[in-house]
Amino acid sequence: MRAFLEQARHSGDLVTIDHPVSVRFELANVAHALEGKPVLFNHILEHPGWRVCAGPCSDRRYFSISLGVPQADLLPHLTQALAHPQTPPIVDSAPCQEVVLEKVNLYDLPILLHLPQDAGYYIASNVVIIRDPELGGNMCYHRLLRLDEKRFAARIVERRGTYNALQKVSGDLPVAICIGVSPAVHLAASMSPPPGVDELTVAHALAATPLVKCLTNDLFVPASTEIVLEGRITRQSHAEGPFMDLTETMDITRRQPIIEIDLITHRRHPIFHALLPGGLEHKTLMGMPKEPTIFAAVNEVARCTGVYITPGGASWLHAVVQIDKQGPDDGRQAIEAAFRGHGSLKHVWVVDTDIDIFDPLAVEWAVATRFQADQDLIIKAHQPGSSLDPSGEHTPGQKSRTAKMGLDCTIPWGADRQKFHKGQYGKVNLKEYQ
Repeated sequence: MRAFLEQARHSGDLVTIDHPVSVRFELANVAHALEGKPVLFNHILEHPGWRVCAGPCSDRRYFSISLGVPQADLLPHLTQALAHPQTPPIVDSAPCQEVVLEKVNLYDLPILLHLPQDAGYYIASNVVIIRDPELGGNMCYHRLLRLDEKRFAARIVERRGTYNALQKVSGDLPVAICIGVSPAVHLAASMSPPPGVDELTVAHALAATPLVKCLTNDLFVPASTEIVLEGRITRQSHAEGPFMDLTETMDITRRQPIIEIDLITHRRHPIFHALLPGGLEHKTLMGMPKEPTIFAAVNEVARCTGVYITPGGASWLHAVVQIDKQGPDDGRQAIEAAFRGHGSLKHVWVVDTDIDIFDPLAVEWAVATRFQADQDLIIKAHQPGSSLDPSGEHTPGQKSRTAKMGLDCTIPWGADRQKFHKGQYGKVNLKEYQ
């Protein structure tokens, strides 16, 4: 993360705040007002000596800067890393263990209170590393509600990596909570490699990610992490929520597992990463890493040339898929494949290669001119869906359910393609007329 912040400083993107700010609402409000920019807060009222960063992953351009990859090549780069993970090297000493705190006090960390409706002070930026006894290493996100000096309540989604690993052990499950990681690690934690593929190997395929062993357990963490909390996911539970989620609506209260922290390590002069729930950074990290899985799934049935998970769909529920149509059924097959590629997808639009998938006006134009609801609409009732969708059907302990819709907005096969293209005005040099 420090390497990216230095790059952002040189590019002029980094905003530095030297005015003292409070972690109680104020920092979140200032960061929200500066959304889309990486912001470094140098003076935290309640936590002298700590710095807080917000927004380092709030724009695709920042991933391009960090990974050294043109924006147009980000999707192929992510797809390549997902298909060809690489084993990271192990180092004996690392910046993340420069300071070791055996006496744990979570109140010493600059954890934010974001909204008056929240259940309390939350960490939303952390990646969580565990080891499944059968499948090996796993890295993902779990928001954390601070309960006291040593404990969090963690939102652990049912039937996914950490939840499944918990079912395979009789006691506590060792965990490493990493705060302040590189953009490559953030992307990898959000991606969905096949079972048995450690997300840290995907991170190393994206950018060099050496690891170091934790001090109290056998887990390995990115060596350059700002803060590492070593602990255990226990068999105890506590009420967790409400908290604003990706859809910018307040998630419900549930009984969730308690994580107990045994040791804290961090870099000297640490930088705490504060991710705003429901903000651009949250949306980018959730949506963008799922595009390669949709891209790969659609490419199994059609020639896929682009995927965009849209911010208007909370960067989770909606996608636009671009295909180079080769046959009459490619559009419908692409719809079905997109739903397989991202299980939480609710609505998908499939368009031709001449449609800019990043331009909502262009996509709407394709719907208006190339789509017929009685022929090109696919509706799937009572499908497994996202727990984040407030309009879905949610039963505790069961997979959420929703209706899904796909729109084939490609030019009908065999039609006169010429009538589906826009007329083009000639270009002029306006300086000649001024």
